[in-house]
Amino acid sequence: MSTTSLDSAPAQRLKPDAYMTLIAAVAAIAGGLYGYDTGIISGALPLIAREFSLDYRAQELVAAIILLGAVIGSLACTRLSASQGRRRAIMMISALYSVGVLAAACSPNVTCLALSRFVIGLAVGGSTQVVPTYIAELAEPDKRGRLVTYFNCAIGVGILLAAIVGVAGEHVFTWRWMIGVALVPSLLLLAGMSRLPRSPRWLVEHDRVRDARIELAKVRHTREQVREEIADMMEIAQQHHDEGGAHGWRALAQPWVRPALIAGLGVAAFTQLTGIEMMIYYTPTFLRDAGFGDSASLWAALGVALTYLTMTLLGKFSIDHLGRRALSLATLPFAAASLFVLGAVLHFHLAGHVQQWWVVACLIVFMVFNSGGIQVIGWLTGAEIYPLPIRDKAAGAHSAMLWGSNLILTGTALSMTRLLGVGGAMWIYGSLNVLAWIFIFFVMPETRGRSLEDIERALRDGSFTPRASA
Repeated sequence: MSTTSLDSAPAQRLKPDAYMTLIAAVAAIAGGLYGYDTGIISGALPLIAREFSLDYRAQELVAAIILLGAVIGSLACTRLSASQGRRRAIMMISALYSVGVLAAACSPNVTCLALSRFVIGLAVGGSTQVVPTYIAELAEPDKRGRLVTYFNCAIGVGILLAAIVGVAGEHVFTWRWMIGVALVPSLLLLAGMSRLPRSPRWLVEHDRVRDARIELAKVRHTREQVREEIADMMEIAQQHHDEGGAHGWRALAQPWVRPALIAGLGVAAFTQLTGIEMMIYYTPTFLRDAGFGDSASLWAALGVALTYLTMTLLGKFSIDHLGRRALSLATLPFAAASLFVLGAVLHFHLAGHVQQWWVVACLIVFMVFNSGGIQVIGWLTGAEIYPLPIRDKAAGAHSAMLWGSNLILTGTALSMTRLLGVGGAMWIYGSLNVLAWIFIFFVMPETRGRSLEDIERALRDGSFTPRASA
C-alpha cells in the first residue's frame, strides 16, 4: 500500500467538528426523505383509497410496497457502495428518489402509484444501507453515535412533516402534492453531497491512501490524529489482504464475523418488530377503530410523530454517554408495558368513557421509550459493528433485514387487527419488545467510544461479547 506523506487538505471555512456536523446533517437529508416518504402514506392513504376505491388489502399493498423496494434496494446498493464509494452512491440514490417521487405524484392509477412507490423504496433502502456507514467512516469514535444518529433525527423530522401535511391534507393539499413535495429535499441532497468528502476508509480499502489522508484531514484537528487513524486503517486492510480472505457474500459466512452478524441482524429485526413503523403508518386507522373521528385521529398521529422526533433527539445526545446496549435495556421494558396496557384497555374496554385518552397516552408512552431506545441504535449498529472486509455486504444485509421485518409487520398489521382485534395485536407487539430486551441482554456488546478498527479486532480475537465489553 502507498504510504505517501500527508498532503495539506484544502482550507475549510468551518472547523473540523463543525464541518463534520455539517457532513452528517447533509447526508442525513436521506433520512428525512425516508421518514417523509414512508410516513406520508398515513395521511395520504385515505385520500388515495377514496380516489381509486381501494379495499383494505389494496391499501396494505400501497403502504407496504415501498418496503419491498427498500429490501431490494438495500441489497442492490451493496455493490454500488463498494464500487463507486459512499458519497457517489448517495448522489445516485438521491437522483432515484427524485424520479420515484415525480412518478408517484403523477400516477394515473393505483398500479402506477404502487410501482412508483416501489422505486421510492429502492432509494429508501439504498440510503439506509449507505448513509449511516458514510457518516460512521468519517466520524471520530467518541462522537460517532451522536453523528450517525443525525440520520435517525432526520427520519423523525420527515415523519413529523408527513404528519403535519397529513393533518392539513384534506383541506389544503391533494395526495399528489403531499407525495410530490419530497422532490425538493431529494434535489438538495444531490447538490449537497457533491461537495462533501469521500470516505477515507473506502479509499484505504481501494489502496488510495494519499486521497484518504486528504479527506480525513478535513474532519480532524491535527496531523497526528490523521496519521494514527490512517495507520490503523492500513493495518486492518493489510491484514485482510495478507489473509486472502473470502470476498463477496461468501465472506459473511466466516466464523470470526458471525457474532457481529448475529448481533447486528438481530437488532435490525427487532428495531422494526417492536412495532414503531407500524404505529407510524397505521395510527390514524387504529384510532378510528377505537372510536376517534378522522380529524382527531390525524391530530393524534401528529402527536405520535412529535414524540418520535423529540425522543430521537434526546437519544442522539445521550447515546455516546449512556451507551448503545444500556440505553436499549433501560427503555424496552417500559415500551413493552405500554403496549400490554394498551391491549388490555382496548380488549376489555377497561377505561369506559375515557378510553380514548388512555389509548393516546399508551401510544405516546410507547413512542417515548421505543423511539428513545432501540430506534436510536438500529441504524447505528449496522454502521459500526461490521468489519471493513464485509462492511458493504453486511450493511446491506442489515438494512434488508430491517426493511424485511418492517415489510412483514406492516403488510400484516391490518389483517392481524381484524383477526385478533387491535388489543390482541398490541399484546403481540408488546411480547416482541420483551424478546428484544432478552436478545440485547445476551447477545449485543457495548460499542461506545470504540473505533471501528477496535471493534474489528474484538471480533478477530473472540472478545466481541456482552461480558467482555462490560
